[in-house]
Amino acid sequence: MTLIHQLRPALVIFGILSVLTGLLYPLGMTAISSALMSDKAGGSLVYDGERMVGSSLIGQNFTQPRYFHGRPSATASADPIDPTKTVPRPYNAAASVGSNASPTSKALVERVAAALAQLKAENPEAVAAGWSVPMDLVTTSASGLDPDISPQAAFFQVKRIARARNLSEETVRQLVEHMIKHPLMGWLGEPHVNVLELNMALDTLSR
Repeated sequence: MTLIHQLRPALVIFGILSVLTGLLYPLGMTAISSALMSDKAGGSLVYDGERMVGSSLIGQNFTQPRYFHGRPSATASADPIDPTKTVPRPYNAAASVGSNASPTSKALVERVAAALAQLKAENPEAVAAGWSVPMDLVTTSASGLDPDISPQAAFFQVKRIARARNLSEETVRQLVEHMIKHPLMGWLGEPHVNVLELNMALDTLSR
């Protein structure tokens, strides 16, 4: 038996599987998802009027006192000065990554301590009222792109937002309660608040 006769079955199977799994299956899944859930298939893009402002799946780095802040992000990008090095770039969707630091990491302990101190300084009214800083406001997610925070993390920031926007705390609190997304079917997942959508609703409220 010649070499080509030995290789022919493997090459035929390779070709068939390549077409099925590399072409037909992805195209079929794309067509089905586009038909059944076009918003998610298109990236869950969020618009302000006709202007695209982000995706509900990717967090954004809100830092102004008048906005709700999301989770810290450990993502980075190439240093524009020295491409061989990296610099922090929160929520860089092209470099999704967690910090991968162990609980005993000195760098992690120092970063969390710094974030904790900053949050307490930014939200003195919440601290004075006895609020503890929620864990998700000082720890990064596994992806570094988490767009959501816990309801507790949003409520912790209510007093700061109300002060910065000259709104009543009750008004801001009611907005947070309205924006809470509850577990799917009542049990799958945890209650959460999408930070981008919450801030967009906040801007509408302040207009």
